[in-house]
This record gives sequence, structure tokens and C-alpha cells, in this order.
Amino acid sequence: MSNALAIAACTATLRNLLLAQIPLLDSELSDLEVTTQPLDIARKNVTKAQLNLFLYQTVVNGAWRNMDMPRQVRPGETGAPALPLNLHYLVTAYGRGESDNDAVSHRVLGGAMSVLHDHPVLSRGEIGDALLHNDLGEQFERLRVTPLPMPLDEMSKLWTVFQTQYRISAAYEVTVLLIDSRAPVKAPLPVLQRGEGDRGVTTVGGLAPSPREIRPPNAQPAARLGEDIAIAGEQLTIADATVRFTNARLAQPIELVPSLGAKPGELHVHLPSKTEDTSALSRWAPGFYTVALVVKKTGVPAMASNEVAFALAPQITVSPTSAAAGTLHLALTCEPRIVEGQRVLLLFGDRQAKPDPFTNPADTTQPTTLAFAIPDVGAGSYMVRLRVDGVDSIPVVLGGTPAVPSFDPLQKVTVA
Repeated sequence: MSNALAIAACTATLRNLLLAQIPLLDSELSDLEVTTQPLDIARKNVTKAQLNLFLYQTVVNGAWRNMDMPRQVRPGETGAPALPLNLHYLVTAYGRGESDNDAVSHRVLGGAMSVLHDHPVLSRGEIGDALLHNDLGEQFERLRVTPLPMPLDEMSKLWTVFQTQYRISAAYEVTVLLIDSRAPVKAPLPVLQRGEGDRGVTTVGGLAPSPREIRPPNAQPAARLGEDIAIAGEQLTIADATVRFTNARLAQPIELVPSLGAKPGELHVHLPSKTEDTSALSRWAPGFYTVALVVKKTGVPAMASNEVAFALAPQITVSPTSAAAGTLHLALTCEPRIVEGQRVLLLFGDRQAKPDPFTNPADTTQPTTLAFAIPDVGAGSYMVRLRVDGVDSIPVVLGGTPAVPSFDPLQKVTVA
């Protein structure tokens, strides 16, 4: 591969090649000057025959984009791929003076295209002599020069950008430059044993457990602490199994023991309430979880199934539930406790409000208390919901026989 001088070395190699070879093809061009200027200044202070080599675009080579370098990254190692570039050049010919009545520019362009046609691959020697301290010629991928078709409208746009008159030109592509990455390669030590006592890879007969979905009770969109959830799927088992709940906000996943469900292929898991588990409010957090079934058999590494999504809803209390019109100050408690970094919103009717700054009580058995100020509240009844990391509290209760859903009066605020 090559260092950061690769682009400059490629341009210098092409310039030297054209400058040396064109006069050998056409003795009338012995005074030829080869430049590497932008189009708008290429002709300044030059009156003799001239060829300008302008690098107008660099393109990342898709084939080499994410490829490790051969012989530099061994199996099991990870290294940053090189920066692979294709260079696009515009070769522009100029005659003597400004009129070019004798079509010298045509002879210049013809000579340049002939030289590049006969040199489709740049040699290592030519590259090494072009620029001091460059190692472009040492890369294992050779540099190839090929004509690049450029439609007339693209050519016109390029010249228009530089606000200069068009001169006869041809486009070429040079591929591929591999510029070294300076990021270190990670080289782990070789593996000496596989498993305890070098027992090898562990295999288990039968199909692995595969949870498909989580079903909260009563067709709710989410479950709450103290409720049971059902896990549906294939090959589900309670033998040596636990259900793992993972949330990015929590330092440790939570594991619970499942029980057989009422239907085949279904497991039940009870989410302990604060009365059943005094640490429940601090162990859990409202929001989204991923759930997996983990099977731990003696003498065999634990095996985890695929993960499915699960939402744990906050449980709230609202105070006061009646107030006068105007600016309304509400206090809410939230179970389980809200952890640092969670996004919290109050949904008051069809309005949203952010809480005042808050901290959790030092006593981890106590819920989070939130304060909200809602301006310009008119008379009426308003349902209150708390949204934590995209999961809303459940404002519905079931009552009667058969059970009929209705809004929870304890989560309603009446403003008179």
C-alpha cells in the first residue's frame, strides 16, 4: 500500500510520462509544456504548446472499500481497510498563442492519448522516480490508466464551473490507489483450548427455543409490575430455563423463572410487584426491553434464544384530581423508578409537558415523584398519562361482568 503522497505521486508520474514521450512521437512539439493547473489558470503566462493535466475528481473504489489488505491482516485479526481511490483526470490541449490556426492543440491531444494508450499500466520505476519518499509503486495493486467516457453536457458543466472557454479535452481514470490506514490492527492471541479441558464445541440435540412474541394481560399494549405476561413461541421449556429482561438503561439484566402457560407452546412469567420484591422499584425501569429465554444445563454453557420486544408501562398516581382553572400544578408518582437519562413527558389531555428537575428518593423502596406545571388550563375533564422512553402509562381499567374497559377515574383531573 502507499502513504499520503500517493495522489501527488500519481499526478507527477503521469506528467513526467507525457512530458518525456510526446516529443518523441512528434518532433514539432519539442517545446511542449505539461502543467497540472486548474482550468481557469492553466493558460496564464503560457504561449507555447501546452498539455494540462487536471485532477477534477476522486472517487472511492467500491470493490476495495471494506476489504482487509492481503498479507497484512491474518485470519482472526481485524484491521482498518485502506483508503481506495480512483482518480479522474481531464487532459486539455492548447496550441501556440491564442488562435491555434495550425491545429497544434490537436497534435498535442493526439500525442497524449497515444502515450496513455501505450502505457495502460504505470511501472514501479516511473512511480518511484516521480516524487521523493513516495511508496505508491510498492503497493501490490498496479495503477491502470483507462479512458473515461464523459458526455458533452458533463464536460460543459465542468468548464462552466471555472468560467473559462472550452478547449479540446479527454478524460482518464487511474485506478486504484490504496492509501494506508494509520489505525492499529487488533491481533488476538491464538486459541489454545476450546471449552473446559479442551472438550471442543458443545452441541445440543433438538431445536433451540424460539420466542415469537410477548402478550401482556388483557390485550394491553404494555405490562406493569405485579402482572403476568405470556411468551409464545416454539420449543419453549421451563427446564433449567430463566427469562432474561434486558434494558439499555439498566446496569444488569433481570432474570425470572417462567412457568407453563395455559396453552401449548406458551410460558407465563410473573413480574413481581414492590410488595413481592422490595427491590422491584429500583431493579426495573419503565420503557422497552428485549426478552430472551436462557437455558442453563449443568456442564454446558448457557444458551440464549433470540430476543423479542417487551414494554413495561409506568404505574402512576395523580394529585390533585380536581383543581381550579388557570395554571395547574400536578404531582405524580411513578413505579418503577425513573433512571437517569430517560425521556419523560406528561400527556395531559391532548397536551404535553416536561417535568421540573427531579431526583429519586434515597430510599430505593420509594417511587419517583414528579412535578409538572401546566399553564392556561380551562374547565373540563382531562386524562393524565405518563410517557417514559416512549411507553405510556395505562389509563384504562376493566370493570363489570363481562369486563368492560373504561378510563381510570384516579388518573383523571377535573378542572372547574
